[in-house]
Amino acid sequence: MLLIRCPYCEEERPEIEFRHAGEAHIARPADIASISDEAFEAYFFIRSNTRGTVYERWRHMHGCARFFNAVRDSVSDRFIMTYKAGEPKPKKLPGAAK
Repeated sequence: MLLIRCPYCEEERPEIEFRHAGEAHIARPADIASISDEAFEAYFFIRSNTRGTVYERWRHMHGCARFFNAVRDSVSDRFIMTYKAGEPKPKKLPGAAK
């Protein structure tokens, strides 16, 4: 079982307490009603789905119920770090070469 660190509760908890909420740091349209169908499709459905380091939103459903962001390796499924929602994407990841 994976352990995921909630940056709000400040502890590692079992993965069953959390829910994946999609890709993090997506620019949401200011006035979604005025965009074209193609732009809406790109915003709502199209995701990068890269191999390696990914930035995701998660929610601590059975804890504080807050959303947060996580950096995860999509190959090994290892969580590299978590950080609070609204914080910028980390420029340097823990354990990365200098």
